[in-house]
Amino acid sequence: MKSKTVRFRCSTFERNWLRVKAKRSGLSVSEYCRRAAFDERIIERLSEDQIEMYKMLTDYRNNFIRIGNMYKKKDPKLSEEVRQLAREIRDHIQNFRK
Repeated sequence: MKSKTVRFRCSTFERNWLRVKAKRSGLSVSEYCRRAAFDERIIERLSEDQIEMYKMLTDYRNNFIRIGNMYKKKDPKLSEEVRQLAREIRDHIQNFRK
């Protein structure tokens, strides 16, 4: 049980930065400072945008694996699959520009 208090001084900027980093990690400021002080692992949580990017990259990876497998099997649908993938990539790139 945690019953003792430790206080330390920091600037307003440092305090706000600690709050931001703690929030990104999904921790309270106290827990974040404890973990940092004891060199424990602090994992920053992914934002919604980062999660979407990972999902998109996973889809691309799977598509490229399929294309590679089609080369091995000499599937005649290969060119259409590649064109479709190119269209999807183009659409995602255009969304970034908006």
